[in-house]
Amino acid sequence: MTALDVRGDFPIFAAEPELVYLDSGATALKPAPVIAAVEQHLRRDSANVHRGLYPLAERATAAFEGARRRIAAALGADPDGTVFTRNATEALNLAAACAGRAWLQPGDVVVVSIAEHHSNLLPWRRAAEEAGARLLVAPVTAEGALDEAWLADVLAAGRVRVVAFPHVSNVLGTINPVARIATACRAAGARTVVDGAQAVAHLAVDLRALAADVYCWSGHKALGPTGIGVLHADPALLAALPPYALGGEMVQQVADEVVWSDPPWRFEAGTPPIAEACGLAAAVEYLQAVGPTRIRAHDRTLTALALGELGAREGVRILGSDDLDRRTGVVAFAIDGAHPHDVADLLGQAGCCVRGGFHCAQPLHAALGLPEGSVRISFGPYSREADVERVVGELDDVLALLRTSVA
Repeated sequence: MTALDVRGDFPIFAAEPELVYLDSGATALKPAPVIAAVEQHLRRDSANVHRGLYPLAERATAAFEGARRRIAAALGADPDGTVFTRNATEALNLAAACAGRAWLQPGDVVVVSIAEHHSNLLPWRRAAEEAGARLLVAPVTAEGALDEAWLADVLAAGRVRVVAFPHVSNVLGTINPVARIATACRAAGARTVVDGAQAVAHLAVDLRALAADVYCWSGHKALGPTGIGVLHADPALLAALPPYALGGEMVQQVADEVVWSDPPWRFEAGTPPIAEACGLAAAVEYLQAVGPTRIRAHDRTLTALALGELGAREGVRILGSDDLDRRTGVVAFAIDGAHPHDVADLLGQAGCCVRGGFHCAQPLHAALGLPEGSVRISFGPYSREADVERVVGELDDVLALLRTSVA
């Protein structure tokens, strides 16, 4: 399969042709169609939605609701169960706050993974505390996947109501078998809430096949604008939940009796991210046009190169599995005697954009014996083998400098 050559679709490289951007796990760069879709709304359709009866407002509403349908179709979801939020963090908070009130009783159990991003850990920790439920932290296997044998034992006890876990770990890059876990949880009477923030830009995500109860992701990690995230669930499930935020749009009647709007609008209080939704629809269609199979192959090529090059360096510890079938284009590593912030800072000064720290996953780093965190490189469809070679070459200079300074 031919390598991807899509850098020309990303205007930032025209402005910075030497840019080595390996921090797509934090936020992805934006292709021209996404920028154009946002600009078109702001230039031509800039009115509020669902309110005005004049043609401009009707056009804006049609574009916004059309974006919802396009995004849902791309992921095999129901538009009526596709809720727009500010980001994946808000989507996961919405799930924990609303579902926690509806699903949890004292003595129930909520399971999260040790590999959880804080956004899918802290909301469930609070939801469990408020409901009087117990929070259990699932270990991961040597490959970094949720330990399904441990989970089976916990599910057998019969008190688990929610299992929250990542589709793809933002540190280990490990792909969890969502459909298998969701099936086991449903058989035991538990709901699943999946953080898909690191999956949508890298995998062919079919929510019908995955069968998770709630699936959340973030637009800006999937080549879309910042300021928008998505929560997917069955509309009937959402209709049984209380609203998250209160205000305009999410209510049909305010009198002695309050009547909430139907999903998805019940969960979209106030003016929604209109331009961002238009941009996100363009982003998912761009990803489809490039092709998930090609993107996955591209990820594998770059990941294999990075694992090989980093693994050949003395004192470098790579996190996660070396099985390319079980991970995406996220490669985190730790270096003996070097603080990850120092490494990331020096690489940045050399023109290489990487991430250093805990990546919002402190419990995982503590479990791995890494109290200072790790360095992470992460790929997008615009990343090149030359970028990997450049960052590894600069890393050699960084390590030489740090070891000389310590000596």
